[in-house]
Parts: sequence; C-alpha cells; structure tokens
Amino acid sequence: MELQKDLFSLTNLRDMEVIDINTGIKLGFIKDLKVNCKEHRIISIILPSQTGKVSFFNKNEDLEVPWDNVRKIGVDVILVDGENISDKK
Repeated sequence: MELQKDLFSLTNLRDMEVIDINTGIKLGFIKDLKVNCKEHRIISIILPSQTGKVSFFNKNEDLEVPWDNVRKIGVDVILVDGENISDKK
C-alpha cells in the first residue's frame, strides 16, 4: 500500500501552504487547479493574489503556478519554483 502515500485529494492539497523555494516566501493556499481533461493531468495551481490588487472587473488577480514548477509535496507544505509565476489573466 505504499502507493497511498503519493495520493492526495484536492481537499488535502488546499490545506497545504505553498512556498517558493527560491525566496522562502509563503505564497498562500491553493484556490483552484487547472486540469487538461484530454490528457488527464494538472496544468497549474491557482493561488489567491498576494498583492490585493483588484482588476478592472473588480476581481482579485490570481497567481498561476505551472504544475511543472511543483518541486515537492510534503506533509503540510507544497514547495514550488516561483521563477515562472505570473498573474492569471
């Protein structure tokens, strides 16, 4: 049953804090996932904006972290390479 250690539900992932390994900055908690349904894989994780910046349509700008930037999923944190993090348009 060792495979079970590598399985996480969305609820589990949303309870883990996301941290940039380059800066040590806490980016927040997962708000949403972008999924490619044809390929059955996660494309990116969506995090709430850290700036509190509000867009023209009065929505907060979210941060999108490519799934390929996820380096480690631990017990209570997700470590990401924040180099290609951008505001979600």
